[in-house]
Amino acid sequence: MSNSNGNVNGVVMDDGAAELDFSGVKKREKLIIDTDPGIDDSMAILMAYQSPELEILGLTTIFGNVTTENATRNALLLSEIAGCPGIPVAEGSPGPLKGGIPRVADFVHGKDGLGNIFIPPPETKKIEKLASAFLVDKVSEYPGEVTILALGPLTNLALAVKRDSTFASKVKRIVVLGGSFFALGNVNPAAEANIYGDPEAADVVFTSGANIDVIGLNITTQVKMTDADLDELKQSNGKHAQFLSNICKFYRDWHVKSDGVYGNLALQRMLRFSFNG
Repeated sequence: MSNSNGNVNGVVMDDGAAELDFSGVKKREKLIIDTDPGIDDSMAILMAYQSPELEILGLTTIFGNVTTENATRNALLLSEIAGCPGIPVAEGSPGPLKGGIPRVADFVHGKDGLGNIFIPPPETKKIEKLASAFLVDKVSEYPGEVTILALGPLTNLALAVKRDSTFASKVKRIVVLGGSFFALGNVNPAAEANIYGDPEAADVVFTSGANIDVIGLNITTQVKMTDADLDELKQSNGKHAQFLSNICKFYRDWHVKSDGVYGNLALQRMLRFSFNG
């Protein structure tokens, strides 16, 4: 396991060089996003949908920034906003492995998880398959080809490991947004929210033998969207600029109140770092 683009389980990670098929055409990275959207996850998901180097196989949902039910609603909404309503969304576990009430950070992301903009519900529906089954099936369908971007607690991935003993060896790569290395946590001084949300699940995943990169708070907190950046976003003609500007207002205000930081922690850099080395 690595917290940068270095050594993972004894294997040196790639340097971002494009993988080509036999015809010399650049192959798209098969990706499943395990997510709890959430304002930051919304930015990452919309960016992923617009990235030509990625083939989004599906979204799986988990509690964290919102409840799992609301995460599913938001994943469906984001797929529709991105113009990709046919991408499957599989609902995940409603709580951590050991049970109990999940920790939900709606005070950071709003009651709806999207900055309290309360847009109409999605027209599309989740698939019937559970998230852990979807993960196992897709990784088995494309062994050695599927990367999983895990943006919330690792419950769904832990359930996939428990469901299929070969899952860890068949997944190409797991990129985890979580933890904090040589830096303070964001739940308490020793804990980061995604790992804290289900530490038992994190233990299952990190000891599974899978190829894992960890992008911790020590990386993500180095990059901020300032008020000037948000103003530029609002005034731009970007495809999703107004939507992102609207949801970021709640996020920005919370960071000012909580941390005295005038701006949002930006996830785009993390996503770009994750796939380009």
